[in-house]
Amino acid sequence: MPAKGHAEWQGDLKSGRGMFTAGDSMSGEYSFTSRFEDGPGANPEQLIAGAQAACVSLAPAADLADAATPPTSVAHDPVA
Repeated sequence: MPAKGHAEWQGDLKSGRGMFTAGDSMSGEYSFTSRFEDGPGANPEQLIAGAQAACVSLAPAADLADAATPPTSVAHDPVA
Protein backbone atom coordinates (compact mmCIF):
# COMPACT_ATOMS: atom_id res chain seq x y z
CA MET A 1 0.00 0.00 0.00
CA PRO A 2 1.48 3.40 -0.89
CA ALA A 3 2.03 5.85 1.95
CA LYS A 4 -0.23 8.88 1.71
CA GLY A 5 -0.23 12.16 3.58
CA HIS A 6 -1.56 15.66 3.18
CA ALA A 7 -1.25 18.87 5.18
CA GLU A 8 -2.68 22.34 4.76
CA TRP A 9 -1.70 25.46 6.69
CA GLN A 10 -3.94 28.52 6.86
CA GLY A 11 -2.80 31.91 8.08
CA ASP A 12 0.50 33.27 9.28
CA LEU A 13 3.06 31.34 11.29
CA LYS A 14 2.12 32.28 14.85
CA SER A 15 -1.65 32.68 14.63
CA GLY A 16 -2.43 30.24 11.81
CA ARG A 17 -3.44 26.63 12.06
CA GLY A 18 -3.14 23.46 10.07
CA MET A 19 -4.82 20.14 9.43
CA PHE A 20 -3.12 16.93 8.32
CA THR A 21 -4.10 13.47 7.20
CA ALA A 22 -1.88 10.41 7.25
CA GLY A 23 -3.12 7.35 5.41
CA ASP A 24 -6.86 6.81 5.22
CA SER A 25 -7.78 7.07 8.89
CA MET A 26 -5.46 9.42 10.79
CA SER A 27 -5.93 13.15 10.93
CA GLY A 28 -5.33 16.01 13.28
CA GLU A 29 -4.74 19.68 13.81
CA TYR A 30 -1.46 21.47 14.42
CA SER A 31 -0.39 25.00 15.22
CA PHE A 32 2.66 27.06 16.08
CA THR A 33 2.17 26.24 19.75
CA SER A 34 1.81 22.50 19.15
CA ARG A 35 4.89 22.51 16.92
CA PHE A 36 7.28 24.79 18.81
CA GLU A 37 5.84 25.04 22.31
CA ASP A 38 3.71 22.73 24.45
CA GLY A 39 0.27 23.58 23.08
CA PRO A 40 -2.52 21.15 22.24
CA GLY A 41 -2.48 19.38 18.91
CA ALA A 42 -0.03 17.30 16.92
CA ASN A 43 3.49 17.97 15.73
CA PRO A 44 5.66 16.25 13.11
CA GLU A 45 7.99 14.76 15.71
CA GLN A 46 5.10 12.88 17.33
CA LEU A 47 4.10 11.40 13.98
CA ILE A 48 7.68 10.41 13.17
CA ALA A 49 8.18 8.92 16.65
CA GLY A 50 5.01 6.85 16.27
CA ALA A 51 6.10 5.55 12.88
CA GLN A 52 9.57 4.72 14.17
CA ALA A 53 8.18 2.93 17.23
CA ALA A 54 5.90 0.84 15.01
CA CYS A 55 8.80 -0.21 12.77
CA VAL A 56 11.19 -0.96 15.63
CA SER A 57 8.64 -3.12 17.45
CA LEU A 58 7.95 -5.24 14.35
CA ALA A 59 11.54 -6.46 13.86
CA PRO A 60 12.02 -8.23 17.22
CA ALA A 61 8.50 -9.68 16.99
CA ALA A 62 9.45 -11.26 13.65
CA ASP A 63 12.80 -12.48 15.01
CA LEU A 64 11.18 -14.05 18.06
CA ALA A 65 8.51 -15.74 15.95
CA ASP A 66 11.22 -17.09 13.61
CA ALA A 67 12.97 -18.54 16.68
CA ALA A 68 9.75 -20.37 17.64
CA THR A 69 9.17 -18.09 20.62
CA PRO A 70 6.48 -15.68 19.41
CA PRO A 71 6.06 -12.69 21.70
CA THR A 72 2.89 -11.68 23.48
CA SER A 73 3.83 -8.03 23.15
CA VAL A 74 6.73 -5.86 21.99
CA ALA A 75 6.79 -2.18 22.97
CA HIS A 76 9.11 0.64 21.97
CA ASP A 77 8.96 4.16 23.39
CA PRO A 78 11.22 6.53 21.43
CA VAL A 79 12.16 9.88 22.90
CA ALA A 80 12.12 12.82 20.51
